[in-house]
Amino acid sequence: MITLISQNKMNIKDIGKPVSEHISEFNKYFKSMMKSDVALLNLILKYITRKSGKQVRPTVLLLAAEMCGKANQRSYVGAAMVELLHTATLIHDDVVDDAKERRGIASINAEWNNKISVLIGDFLLSRGLLSAIDGDEFQFLKATSKAVKRMSEGELLSIQKSKDLEVDEEIYFKIISDKTASLMAACCEIGAISACDNEEYHQALCQYGENVGIAFQIRDDIFDYVSKSITIGKPVGNDLKEKKITLPLIHAFSKSDKKEIKKISKLIKSGNMKRKDINYIIDYVNRSNGIEYAREKAIEYSNAAKQSISIFPDSIAKESLLKFADFVIGRNL
Repeated sequence: MITLISQNKMNIKDIGKPVSEHISEFNKYFKSMMKSDVALLNLILKYITRKSGKQVRPTVLLLAAEMCGKANQRSYVGAAMVELLHTATLIHDDVVDDAKERRGIASINAEWNNKISVLIGDFLLSRGLLSAIDGDEFQFLKATSKAVKRMSEGELLSIQKSKDLEVDEEIYFKIISDKTASLMAACCEIGAISACDNEEYHQALCQYGENVGIAFQIRDDIFDYVSKSITIGKPVGNDLKEKKITLPLIHAFSKSDKKEIKKISKLIKSGNMKRKDINYIIDYVNRSNGIEYAREKAIEYSNAAKQSISIFPDSIAKESLLKFADFVIGRNL
């Protein structure tokens, strides 16, 4: 049996220690961008920054820059672009999902309304793009534009396939690669671009981000089958209720007869599963080694991420990125 690497004592703040001063400078720059002369907009921007996330992407971007040379003002611009884009997509996702909470507080659409939420998301996206244009950072724009395209395609493919539960392993990896890994890939690539002109380094870090992003999402999908609500902030089986077919269940289906698959599919399609139904599916996935298989895949992609940056000389920043690849598959959150 493969066991995930224990990283319970590690957190993003620890991983980001080599660039802690740069993170402080980035935060000052980012806050300066989250201001407006429009009273309502300014109020909502303050509301958004009231409870910021873990700053995973800015931290990884700055570490990538540091490994390629030295994090600098260009790196702050790139990190702000990625963070603004990420925040915009979360706000838009809350509208699509009719989510009432985000990071422990009421979502923008719950506190105000859907129209305002969409406009706020659009503002944040345009603010990030303008910051790159003002600095003539067209390589940043290319990287983020590719990510936005892939994220949109991945989301639409997910909606299309989940309607009839037509998700096999190939489609699953296509979806998570586009929906989740694309932004992490862009994040790492932009960090490299901001610090050096070495194309080989740019591509290596882009691949690192892609692999670590896939590992991150697989670990996230495992949570739906093994974690308590208090750990992940959502009920166990929430993905199943939303008719999301992820890797643990896909693997279980590949090991089952048609009768069992039909029974499970009928439960999920009903859209009205009881706790006993969810428990039955979770037990079924465990009996079919779906969790273990997904864990193996997460480790495989984490190792591929570490291999992607093997071309770089040893450094404190590289050590942190190697730790981050372990952290994403061992995290409890």
